[in-house]
Amino acid sequence: MRIVFMGTPEFAVPSLEVLCDDHHVVAVVTQPDRRSGRGQKYTPSPVKKVALAQEIPVLQPESIGSPEVMDQLQTYEADLFVVVAFGQKLPDRLLTMARYGCVNVHSSLLPKYRGASPINAAILQGDTITGVTTMYMASGWDTGDIILQREEPILPRDTAGELHDRLMIVGAQLLRETVEQIASGQAPRIPQDHEAASFAFKLSKKDSLVDFRESATQLDRLIRGMNPWPVAYTYVGEELVKILEAYPSDEKGAPGEILAQEGQGLLVGCKEGSLLLLKLQRPNAKAVSGVDFANGLRLCIGDFLR
Repeated sequence: MRIVFMGTPEFAVPSLEVLCDDHHVVAVVTQPDRRSGRGQKYTPSPVKKVALAQEIPVLQPESIGSPEVMDQLQTYEADLFVVVAFGQKLPDRLLTMARYGCVNVHSSLLPKYRGASPINAAILQGDTITGVTTMYMASGWDTGDIILQREEPILPRDTAGELHDRLMIVGAQLLRETVEQIASGQAPRIPQDHEAASFAFKLSKKDSLVDFRESATQLDRLIRGMNPWPVAYTYVGEELVKILEAYPSDEKGAPGEILAQEGQGLLVGCKEGSLLLLKLQRPNAKAVSGVDFANGLRLCIGDFLR
């Protein structure tokens, strides 16, 4: 099958590799190179690196909907477009350009958590099961007919990063099965229940503020759900401090109060229960244990984090 693949981040890489093994990927569309790192050098996306290694033509449009890009994609005479975390909304013309349409891999069990951050949302909401959906793309965000779904358990201490890494493998495996069924004419089309839909909107750094006036359970989910990005944080005085690892406790205390040092952790009160802060990071410094963090700022039991 002739396939045009559209994707950008690491999550999309296993899916592209599966398609390269099984089919003829005639082109890859990915986001333009972006500045990153301390040197702010232009860096190709993970998907672009794989495409170049496979000697696949790469398109990097600022806008996928421009007439020039649409005309170029038409020339590939693709049987199928596959989209995995591409990062741009596709125009309606593209949805029907290929023989079998346009298929997307989405990291939730749709219609739950449509949108940009379904993995984070599943952890933030305390879900114990999530999964991956393949679907035919439609005009709305993640509203198309479902093809296949596969569940994946969320482990009690999962971070968003750990769950992401498992789901990208599950997604690639499900995509392989999906494309096989499309090619054989056996792929189902299951309309979504739009009334049951929920949404996971794009995250920003302000969403990851740790407010100790919330329960320890909620904050534990927040810290895990925002790891590795945008990373949970709090303030000590005016200094922003990242919280990389913590664990909920039943100990009681005033919200934000340092209650004790336990092992290498720093126990801090919450609205309900407390959090044992295990790994923190000050600006322009390496991550340290809770105890080393407190010693560095000369914090004592009875002091308050904001």
